[in-house]
Amino acid sequence: MENFPLINMKKLNGDERGATMDKIKDACENLGFFELVNHGISHELLDTVERMTKDHYKKCMEQRFKEMVAAKALEDVKTEVTNVDWESTFFLRHLPTSNISEIPDLGDEYRRLMKDFAGKLENLAEELLDLLCENLGLEKGYLKRAFHGSKGPNFGTKVSNYPPCPTPDLIKGLRAHSDAGGIILLFQDDKVSGLQLLKDGEWINVPPMRHSIVINLGDQIEVITNGKYKSVMHRVIAQTDGTRMSIASFYNPGNDAVIYPAKALVEKEPAENGRVYPKFVFDDYMKLYAGMKFQAKEPRFEAMKAAESNVSSGSVATA
Repeated sequence: MENFPLINMKKLNGDERGATMDKIKDACENLGFFELVNHGISHELLDTVERMTKDHYKKCMEQRFKEMVAAKALEDVKTEVTNVDWESTFFLRHLPTSNISEIPDLGDEYRRLMKDFAGKLENLAEELLDLLCENLGLEKGYLKRAFHGSKGPNFGTKVSNYPPCPTPDLIKGLRAHSDAGGIILLFQDDKVSGLQLLKDGEWINVPPMRHSIVINLGDQIEVITNGKYKSVMHRVIAQTDGTRMSIASFYNPGNDAVIYPAKALVEKEPAENGRVYPKFVFDDYMKLYAGMKFQAKEPRFEAMKAAESNVSSGSVATA
């Protein structure tokens, strides 16, 4: 995509701050995605994360993936596969508690590295949330507090590899979906592409760029901004050549965080048709999302709105 929003974070500290903030605002309102450079995470650290992640895949994950493909007979499919993704993944949880020490097959050096990387991404996520607050006219820290719940935010990383696929027209690397959570920070392969987002009915490539971090907004940001910022459908296209690395970190609300549109935004800019997004507990949304991930987000919002109405009418009835 020409002119994909590229944000140079160094420019936030000088005369170009206003123009850079406008660029972030425009990306949040119109695309739901943007790409960061000069984000404060060293190139050396990113290179080491990439090298060790690719080594780990070759040593510990590649054979398992081949066995899964063989077990499900995915190499010889003749019709489109809609219930499985062509990806090899594992998950790291950082907050509220870490599970890095419990993940099998990770060397001590790799565990330390990913813990260090996660800490830097957490700081970057919180910096970005405050930039969003500034653009939205919300007080600094509003989004971080909205995500906090009783135990702080949920923060975790999905480490994925997308191996070469013989039938990319029949199997997606990752089926189309919007992300359930808050703000997502992606460190992706700069040589093998595949990530696409949906804009005005067309799938647009998210350009791979060395040492950049790709940002996208999740459903919770759409709810809190009452639709001013939107989460966006995206997918990964499998490739016939090369294995694509993807390290996506999700800064999400805590399980018991109560999510609802910011009052100031509802009053200032009512959503289309005067609609107000629902109020719900984040964990309730995630339970719904688990069965509806690869569907449009609107029915999820409608289901939460209906549940909210039922609670309201139930409380009135018992009052």
